[in-house]
Amino acid sequence: MRILFIGDIMGRAGREALETYLPELKRDLEPDVVIVNGENAAHGKGITEKICTQFYDLGVDCITSGNHIWDQREIIPYIARDARLLRPDNFPKGTPGSGVLRLELQDGRVIVIVNLMARLFMDALDDPFAKLEEIAAENRLGQTCQALFVDFHGETTSEKYSLGHHFDSRVSAVIGTHTHAPTADAHIMSGGTAYMSDAGMSGDYDSVIGVRKDIAIHRFVRKMPGEPLIPASENKTLCGVFIVTNDNTGRAVSIEPVRLGDTLSNVRPKPA
Repeated sequence: MRILFIGDIMGRAGREALETYLPELKRDLEPDVVIVNGENAAHGKGITEKICTQFYDLGVDCITSGNHIWDQREIIPYIARDARLLRPDNFPKGTPGSGVLRLELQDGRVIVIVNLMARLFMDALDDPFAKLEEIAAENRLGQTCQALFVDFHGETTSEKYSLGHHFDSRVSAVIGTHTHAPTADAHIMSGGTAYMSDAGMSGDYDSVIGVRKDIAIHRFVRKMPGEPLIPASENKTLCGVFIVTNDNTGRAVSIEPVRLGDTLSNVRPKPA
């Protein structure tokens, strides 16, 4: 299975990057599934129904999220009726929405997409390791599904690596999000799980993790509140990862970073 995952969409620059580069990536890479983390898509704060529709119209199959999922109040009633918009599955029981999507492709193959949130320096949610144990037990690679993809939204590489190693061979991929900085550690773990600590942000990198640099710098230098955190929007770069898995085993065959745009060095996976 060919899986294209795009990291955190940050404001208008991120949305424009997706609109610009996703069509050519779909043409060149021929992904079976396109997954996008959209938790910062609405001016850096959450996501809206309108933006979800725009993403689906571009060919996105599933939207994951993280700690900013509730920033737009309108998303609370909407997420309950959109199975393709995920929030971390380790939110408390009774939280609207779901963190798992079982997606059947037109050819009958099945991918299970999981959204989890880490706990170090994050909100005190339920145990993501225990939650993924339950999900992996119900969705066995090569038996009940052809791929199991995990977006692990968190601050620390240690927690992300630990989850990756703990579930190595039992899930197809563990890809981190949240820090808005693409890491250089994309690789396949010894048991066959594709791993990357952070897929990076899609947005304006002439910024401070997507925020206008003058506003962020003022807060560090003056140690006083200033303007609200406004996304930078002059340049646009798309970041993510492209993974190919073996349908028989569900394990990864290859993993390649994706970086296209104005600021970072561009990395484009080989065409199909």
